[in-house]
Amino acid sequence: QVQLVESGGGLVQTGGSLTLSCVASVAPGGIFSINRVTWYRQGSGKQRELVARITSGFTETYSDSVKGRFTISRDNAKNTVYLQMNNLKPEDTAIYYCNADGSWGTPLEYDYWGQGTQVTVSS
Repeated sequence: QVQLVESGGGLVQTGGSLTLSCVASVAPGGIFSINRVTWYRQGSGKQRELVARITSGFTETYSDSVKGRFTISRDNAKNTVYLQMNNLKPEDTAIYYCNADGSWGTPLEYDYWGQGTQVTVSS
């Protein structure tokens, strides 16, 4: 199993910044090769949406709504992916989830989710 733990959420005013972290840990004895790590978010009454994604090759993808304001990065040595969020807006208010996909050394792909961290942007 892979455990993903998000942190860094909180309450911030419009225009403020937050940095979310997603730390991945693997059960002892297991080797999981992470391919992509994706941040999703889900606002109240809304569908979950992709926010940003980073691949093992460090290719970054962003939704149009956050492009230019958010930056995703990964530190493989720390098994951590970050989401730097600048110029936050009230519409960024949501629970942010980390998702990682990859394999256990076989062709089968698996993905895992974190528990989420709340981001609230006040106007």
